[in-house]
Amino acid sequence: MPEPRYRSRSLRRRYVHTPGGKTVIHYRRKKPDVAKCALCGQPLRGIPRLRPGEFRKLTKSQRRPERPFGGYLCHKCLAMEIKKAVRGIA
Repeated sequence: MPEPRYRSRSLRRRYVHTPGGKTVIHYRRKKPDVAKCALCGQPLRGIPRLRPGEFRKLTKSQRRPERPFGGYLCHKCLAMEIKKAVRGIA
């Protein structure tokens, strides 16, 4: 039976074959879900799928695209919002 800290289902199990012919289990944290656009729900590009601790270590420019609403809206929704703002539609 695995140690108590490894019994959680929040860990991914990876079966690894060692050179000695044994099969052992390596435990890894699961990747978080992909970031999504606030308007259309489409996956955002340019945002890495990292756990919060790893994500925090990145520079600000690596965390999200450097454009208005980067990391919040996809490029298509951003273009629509800019067009609305220019036309004067609330």
